[in-house]
Amino acid sequence: MSESSRRIRIRNASLAASAVLLAAVTACGTETGTTTGGSSGGASGVSADGRPAVTAAMYPLQWLAERVGGPDATVTGLTKPGVEPHDLELSPLQVAGLEKTGLVVYIKGVQPAVDEAVEQHAADRAFDAATSVTPLPAVAEEEHHGEEGHDHEEIGYDPHLWLDPARFATVATKLGERLATADPAHAQGYRDRAAATAADLTTLDQELAKGLATCSSDAIVTSHAAFGYLADRYKLHQIGISGLDPDAEPSPARLAEVAKVAKQEKVTTIFTETLVSPKVAEILAQEVGAKTAVLDPVESQPSNGDYLSAMRQNLSTLQAALSCS
Repeated sequence: MSESSRRIRIRNASLAASAVLLAAVTACGTETGTTTGGSSGGASGVSADGRPAVTAAMYPLQWLAERVGGPDATVTGLTKPGVEPHDLELSPLQVAGLEKTGLVVYIKGVQPAVDEAVEQHAADRAFDAATSVTPLPAVAEEEHHGEEGHDHEEIGYDPHLWLDPARFATVATKLGERLATADPAHAQGYRDRAAATAADLTTLDQELAKGLATCSSDAIVTSHAAFGYLADRYKLHQIGISGLDPDAEPSPARLAEVAKVAKQEKVTTIFTETLVSPKVAEILAQEVGAKTAVLDPVESQPSNGDYLSAMRQNLSTLQAALSCS
């Protein structure tokens, strides 16, 4: 049995078990990653302290929801720090919690377990951030032949949209409107915080654009093709060792192809990630005579700082690797 088939069977078993347990846990709080501003477990759609309950599927969306929700909402994250979000398996209590939350903020296609749970338990209370912007198409399958992992081509687009601050600013604005509609008593607060968050993201976008405007190289070799939005926004050329799925194993042919391109482009740095084994990237770096550096896809909360600081660290890393003036 393939690893992806095994995960699907485990995930389906988990969802089936959660359906049985829903009635038993309706009076209990959810088992979650992190919670901001209070505990969950109140009436349907409301946290224990009476505020709207918002569930965010992964860190960048949790950061956004906390910024926009502010003191008027209770935000709970499904993915604990240090957990690869693509691999998240929801516990029965977490799935049951989706029955009670007021709004689920997620991106369809990043986390299959969340997609299935939302479809079954919270389809009418879900905010898919990908519907707020024009997404980039998925990496063509033939570009990463020989891999096995999650099939992002089923949704037809690259879901890593938070790596484009301009698009993420649009998501912030749309989320503010969604929360304002759901909680009219605090509508202006949501809109004001959404505007402030969008302004911070616009500033970040300007910093990245300026900092990457004059570089000696535009080629970035990454562990997996998570940086399509960053590359598209700032005119870089992403060369992913693996495709959109970080768990996919690149074929020998793909590795040989990436090594060839890296040598042609005179790449000096192969980028590893915070939550993915660097082994393949390190082997490739030795093959092409390059060093390695961490480029954070910001899929989990940074050990120090937040989304904005992680993206600014990425800027510094890219400037050093690409010899930007």
